[in-house]
Amino acid sequence: MLALLAAAFLGYALLLWQGPWWLDGDRLRRRDLQPADGVVITGFRTTLVALGAGAVAGAGLFYTDRTLRHTRDRDREQAQIARDGQVTAHYVEAIKLLASERTVERLGGIYALERIMRDSAKDHLTVVEVLAAFVRDQVSVVPGTESAPAELLDESVQAALTVLGRRPPVEEPFRIDLRRTDLRGADLQDARLERVRLAGARLEGANLIGAHLEKAWLRETQLGGVWLDRAHLEGAHLRGADLRGASLKETHLKGTRLFNADLSTAVGLTPDQLGEAVHDVETKLPPAVESTLRATS
Repeated sequence: MLALLAAAFLGYALLLWQGPWWLDGDRLRRRDLQPADGVVITGFRTTLVALGAGAVAGAGLFYTDRTLRHTRDRDREQAQIARDGQVTAHYVEAIKLLASERTVERLGGIYALERIMRDSAKDHLTVVEVLAAFVRDQVSVVPGTESAPAELLDESVQAALTVLGRRPPVEEPFRIDLRRTDLRGADLQDARLERVRLAGARLEGANLIGAHLEKAWLRETQLGGVWLDRAHLEGAHLRGADLRGASLKETHLKGTRLFNADLSTAVGLTPDQLGEAVHDVETKLPPAVESTLRATS
């Protein structure tokens, strides 16, 4: 690089010295210069100096721009490293709070994880899996306790469900796993739980009004008395689900699989809704709906 600069400097100096004669040597004298010769030589050298100054200024600007870009990139990298370190520290602290026996500390951990999920897109999937695992750990359905009376849903579990239901709309390569969880009485109104896995879960009396459960897996899920008004169940799987006493007013059932499901005492279900769903002879329907379907078949 230095050799190139030295060669360029020498070439420029030589051009400045001999350039006028190289350009117009036939008419310029080398001895006994006349005023006209001086005008041509001075004009050439003045132009060449101006061009050289412009080139130096341009090179200076280019170098300054590269330096600033490099500095900005380095500062950005350092800021990202510092931000990642802060996120990691906050994540570790949130996990510690999540494991606390005190409800208020668990709530703090849950909302700290929500903040991390919103501030750091690359941690979104991790936070979703952690919150789902927390729910499964806290309220898993224990075999043999199916007849036990419902208990008030723990506040921290409700908070985790709320955060999962309002998480940012990011493409997720997995289904949220809430299988065999006891979510009786949960408030999941307008929750975004597309493709969620709730097979074998207990949701009796839960509020799912306006919830998004498209393509959800609800095989053999207990949905007795659940509020599903205006909920989206397009493409959901409800084979063997218990929907007795469930409210299905304006529920979206296009492509919903209701094989062997029990809707015998469901409220608000219409023949038009059922016409969009997929069911079989083992599906138990409300008597009024069943009689209407028979009359029109």
